[in-house]
Amino acid sequence: MQTTYPAHPTPTRRPIRWDRATSITLKYAVLLALSIVVTLPVLTAVLGGMRTNGEFLARPIDLPRQGIQWEQYTSILEDGKFWRAARNSLVITIGVASINITAASMLAFVFSRLTFTGRDLLFNIISFGLLFPLVVAILPLFIQLRSLGLLNSLWGVILPMAAFGLPSSVVILRGFFRGIPKELEDAAYIDGASVFGFFFYILLPISRPALSAVMTINIVAAWNEYFLPLLVVGPSQKAWPLPLGIMQFQGQYGTDWARVMAYVTILIIPAVVFYLFTEKLIITGLTGGELKG
Repeated sequence: MQTTYPAHPTPTRRPIRWDRATSITLKYAVLLALSIVVTLPVLTAVLGGMRTNGEFLARPIDLPRQGIQWEQYTSILEDGKFWRAARNSLVITIGVASINITAASMLAFVFSRLTFTGRDLLFNIISFGLLFPLVVAILPLFIQLRSLGLLNSLWGVILPMAAFGLPSSVVILRGFFRGIPKELEDAAYIDGASVFGFFFYILLPISRPALSAVMTINIVAAWNEYFLPLLVVGPSQKAWPLPLGIMQFQGQYGTDWARVMAYVTILIIPAVVFYLFTEKLIITGLTGGELKG
């Protein structure tokens, strides 16, 4: 009589479990690598502005060997062209942020709190603007600005930047506005508030985090914009903002790279300081922190 034995089950492979220490180490290694990639250009600019042009060309990333060259910074700050460019950048930044936040808040209110035929279709059309950056439309934009007589003008920079920033601002504000309870709106109307009264006196004060986030994003983007002013303003140095001021250190046969690095360092300081003070507002505004819980 032949004896049969049950087949042995195929051993299952246990999944590999990462222990907590390995997981934390890997996480911090990735974050450290990303931090180095982000901070390396900034570090190059800061250290380059502290050295002579010869030192920078020999070793782009190195400590000053001949002492810190403070005259690189003082010569820029004492130049009237720098302060004229700073004024132009300030005008562009304030203009873009003001126009964008005003138009975006009104559009977001209409798309979030009012009901009418074609509302979702119009919102989708505006949202499609997220897929088309300014560079894509640069040729028809240039032709339109030339026909309107806005070339060599700060308005030729302010209006397109505010318009192309509208899709992202509307999407952010619409999501925040929709999170405000309907009962609050009904109570305002019962108390005699008009649609504009609810928007101006109730909705906007409650939405300060989202408005601050949108305004911060637009301010930083307008302050650092280089390509559009280069196209619109062109050789007119009187209308140059700060990012275009770098071109004044480019000569016919060479560039004073050390002074360019010092100029870049001065340029990024206001944006970095402003972002550090508004970081919590951006996070709260994008996540709708005040309306959760």
